[in-house]
Amino acid sequence: MRPRTQPGASVARTLTMRNPIAFLIFIAAGMWSPPNLSAADPLVTAALAAEARQDSRAALALFQQANEAHPNDPFILQKISRQLSDATTDTADIVEKKRLAAEALAYARRAVALAPDNPVNVLSLAICHGKLATYGDTREKIALSRLVKDEAERALALDPNYDWAHHVLGRWHCEVASLGTGARWFVKLVYGGLPPASHEKAVAHLERAVALSPHVVAHTLELAFAYQACGRQADARAHFLKGLALPSTEKHDESAKQRARTALEALTSS
Repeated sequence: MRPRTQPGASVARTLTMRNPIAFLIFIAAGMWSPPNLSAADPLVTAALAAEARQDSRAALALFQQANEAHPNDPFILQKISRQLSDATTDTADIVEKKRLAAEALAYARRAVALAPDNPVNVLSLAICHGKLATYGDTREKIALSRLVKDEAERALALDPNYDWAHHVLGRWHCEVASLGTGARWFVKLVYGGLPPASHEKAVAHLERAVALSPHVVAHTLELAFAYQACGRQADARAHFLKGLALPSTEKHDESAKQRARTALEALTSS
């Protein structure tokens, strides 16, 4: 987010348009890595294949069928949450987007209730809260941003080598640290403020994510954005190029690459 002229309604509009957890839209697909299933149910196998080809609609239908056959399975519930969250990008209807995000959060909560020590389930709460916040008012955005950080830290405590937990925390620190003085003043005055954030922590978390999973497009590109926010333009350019050269494997990789191309063009022309 960037500050505007006054910390009143204009800043509130800024927070509505660009908020500390808006980035979660672009990485939702990569958040959920399937565990080794002890028994390969044909429905689950087919659902995972649909997910791999980025067909959220088909994957959702298949996971819902699997849920009927295996009720209260936290893996299946979390997978349903993912498909619902991903499906928000397939519609332009804001009301429908919000409905899908709310339903995704409900399934994520059920998965966590059944398997509270599973870091993938816990991190899916961060994703869902972030996605839902993009459709809320400023107060909701701030409250849900705090939850995103808390849930990502909890996931990382459960698995210190969980690359996507590092990714989310890195992005959170980068976005919140980029808030200007006016926006910070407004958020603190009206909403009690946000937890401390720094670009240095953003870089540290994202460098760790890249070290753990160097093949993931989003990790490398978001590290480039963090370097750019720190003023490390040469590092930013190198990582934009590196990320753009990686093959796209997730549903949101191409949209992330488009953001990166725009940023790289601006760097090149400056």
